[in-house]
Amino acid sequence: MAAMAKRILIVDDDPHIRELLAFALAKAGYAPAEAAEGEAALAMVATAAPDLVVLDINMPRLDGLEVCRRLRAGGDLPILFLSSRDDEIDRIIGIELGADDYVVKPFSPREVVARIGAILKRSRRPDGAAPAAPALRHGLLHLDLPAWAATAGGRDLGLTRTEFQVLAALAAAPGKVFSRDEIIDRLHGPGFAVTDRTIDSHIRHIRRKCAAAGLGDAIETRAGIGYRIGPCRGDGPTCSPA
Repeated sequence: MAAMAKRILIVDDDPHIRELLAFALAKAGYAPAEAAEGEAALAMVATAAPDLVVLDINMPRLDGLEVCRRLRAGGDLPILFLSSRDDEIDRIIGIELGADDYVVKPFSPREVVARIGAILKRSRRPDGAAPAAPALRHGLLHLDLPAWAATAGGRDLGLTRTEFQVLAALAAAPGKVFSRDEIIDRLHGPGFAVTDRTIDSHIRHIRRKCAAAGLGDAIETRAGIGYRIGPCRGDGPTCSPA
């Protein structure tokens, strides 16, 4: 039996963009749906359960950032942001909120389709085709990779998907100092256009959540180089903030 096509919800107030992306996604074997504004998008997520949302940042009434906040409050549905060239700050905020990726307008529909495929491949769960991976333990830190769950001394850290990926990359290579570019490559592949400030923001959020769970020594900074996993003994901060 053929696998059911992945459902992609396109949220943009520009009907031309929705039509363009819907055509490209259908041609690539996806099942596209459309919403013209944020409230309608939230309703469709609740009723139609899409596999991924393509979300424009600049929309009237309820913008993409607020839609992302509400979606993240209720789960980890993959989100790909669409943003204008002059919206760097909004893109950074979007990534901080837990968006998985972004594409800058004007864009190639083929690029959007490729980014969607990459996100879905990264976010597969063990009930799909992705092979199960072992858990990672480092000090009091426990990462259950198949379940995408991170705990410190049994307390859930509440990480976003991207934060989990960053922490897992560091924990998988204790002692290694990762440059920001290496972290970006682990998340998105070589050549992905993410700024150092975005990575620093992820690290800052991970540290805050770990510290709230009593794990203030989760990540160490090596000035001018990058980051590495800390001892994770719950001893408190061991380095300067990002």
